[in-house]
Amino acid sequence: MSGRRSARSGRGATGAPPAEHTPAGQDMTIVLTQPNAGGAAVLGPAAADAPHIHPTAIIEPGVTIGPQTVIGDGVHVRGPSVIGRECVIGEKTHIADGVTIADGVRINTHVHMCSGVTIESSVMIAAGVIFTNERYPRAADYRGEATPSTPLPEALKTVVRIGATIGAGALIGPGTDIGPWAMIGMGAVVTRDVVPHALMIGAPARVAGWVCVCGTPLGGAAVAAPALCKRCGRRYRVVYGPRGRILSPIEEGDP
Repeated sequence: MSGRRSARSGRGATGAPPAEHTPAGQDMTIVLTQPNAGGAAVLGPAAADAPHIHPTAIIEPGVTIGPQTVIGDGVHVRGPSVIGRECVIGEKTHIADGVTIADGVRINTHVHMCSGVTIESSVMIAAGVIFTNERYPRAADYRGEATPSTPLPEALKTVVRIGATIGAGALIGPGTDIGPWAMIGMGAVVTRDVVPHALMIGAPARVAGWVCVCGTPLGGAAVAAPALCKRCGRRYRVVYGPRGRILSPIEEGDP
């Protein structure tokens, strides 16, 4: 379904129509996409595929929301932005304009997601995570004039790759790339790129170990290879790249 509808016309998680949250005379835009975020709009989706939006959520014009996505109490989504299918956005979370969230993402409560953040599929973001996008922010420039509320051109973009987990209360610095299936510990401060499968803890965050796709720890930073996951049986080898040691999965049939 593609089109514009007022906040009164949608159905919230409780089945009741959401209250009006947009200025008089303006509609918010909800575009249901199929099969994934960013895809072409599809007309007339089944009612079961409609997103569930809590009556207190604020969805601004230009937002794209995928089928079966759930948006909780007090969430604020600014447009333009994209949220994929089968996502869960926890209460009191703020999603700024220019954010792209792929399919199957789980975002807990009180998360702040600034402009320029891209979240790939199957990512888990725990409560209280904060993303940033400027290294040297100011409220005013040297002339004492207020800076614009929108990000400056030098604002940096952050990407969280497929399957990664970000623990509660973590701070994600601007311009970082969090690799596939990495795990960021609670309260960690990420100031640089994170390699795939790395377990990051501390401030600033450092590699403390490695984790399997299923989330099981594989050992410390100096884990021996080939590493075997005791839970699911996946095997990993250690390879060396520009950023040092990287854990790489061994596929079936590989030596």
